[in-house]
Amino acid sequence: MKLADRMSRIGTESAFEVLAKARALEKQGKHIIHLEIGEPDFPTPAHVVEAGQKALGEGWTKYGPTAGFPELREAIAAYISKTRRISVNADNVCVVPGGKPIMYFAMTALLNPGDEVIYPDPSFPIYESVINFLDAKAIPVPLVESRGFSFDLATLEKSLSSRTKMVILNSPANPTGGVISRADLETIANLLRGRDVVILSDEIYSRIWYETEPESITQFPGMVEKTIILDGFSKTYSMTGWRLGYGVMPKWIADAVNLMAVNATSCTASFTQRAGLAAIEGPQDAVDAMVAEFKKRRNAIVQALNTIPGFRCSLPAGAFYAFPNVTGTKMSSKDLADFLLTEAGVACLSGTAFGAQGDGFLRFSYANSLANIMEAIDRIKKVSGKWA
Repeated sequence: MKLADRMSRIGTESAFEVLAKARALEKQGKHIIHLEIGEPDFPTPAHVVEAGQKALGEGWTKYGPTAGFPELREAIAAYISKTRRISVNADNVCVVPGGKPIMYFAMTALLNPGDEVIYPDPSFPIYESVINFLDAKAIPVPLVESRGFSFDLATLEKSLSSRTKMVILNSPANPTGGVISRADLETIANLLRGRDVVILSDEIYSRIWYETEPESITQFPGMVEKTIILDGFSKTYSMTGWRLGYGVMPKWIADAVNLMAVNATSCTASFTQRAGLAAIEGPQDAVDAMVAEFKKRRNAIVQALNTIPGFRCSLPAGAFYAFPNVTGTKMSSKDLADFLLTEAGVACLSGTAFGAQGDGFLRFSYANSLANIMEAIDRIKKVSGKWA
């Protein structure tokens, strides 16, 4: 017996591999500072936890509608309509267990073998993984450091072809923290408006921004009709373990996504949806406090990274990742990340975990205490004689 051939095309997330290595070192007695995992280090807001507990006590433990409970879908539709300045309704909303099902279900429903998918490089590795798994053709377009890690728009335009079926956007972005400017989004919208192309707009970090609020491509004429917005509760409300995400999309795509969900997950946990309703309709002060703390950490880690020989780091506009250029160390990203883990006890990710264009960079998550972040910087400095 053997696995299907398609399993040879599926990828993974290196963050969990690095976490496993770090845990193994900790079992040997080594103290590791974890800056590798993209997960807020804040508790889920108390009123959200209470809503989940109350739902359990009230018996919200049975199957629910595949698309999600109507009241949650209506609340999401109202939230998206307000924040993106567009008009959508509950029929456009699919509630799923986490953000990844929106990627997988939508891409499975839309892509045939050989269809081309344009996506940013570096980016969340599951984009490329699912493209390859479905035997579609991955077309990476480099993100440019000097443009705040936005696309080179000329390269993007040249990458479009008659076979392009989907374009993936991510803003604010993992791993770079980059935000696509309004002007760039408008240019992208103009490039795609007349094409038979669906846009997957991953906006999971939409609430975690610092100076300038991110915009959605859906606000431009003709884009709502061809865009899937991916968002959720994991990052905004520190609910990663609750597994609650959603997509907002044209109804014909939503119907297909719901059909995929019937076959794969049946529904999203009922009590989790009640917690999500409390999150989206309740007080937002915990979110504001979290983002304010992330901003303090961002400023501190970027300033500190720029004092390390061979490192150069720009200020991320959103999310909670620093993505320093480390070409000055003359080490490959992978070798440097491995060295920092074993010799400095600092867990971070090689930029190549996010694509070939990530070589020459490292990703540090600042979802850790300021004290731990500064201790990590001190440790890196102490071992920088390896390359300095």
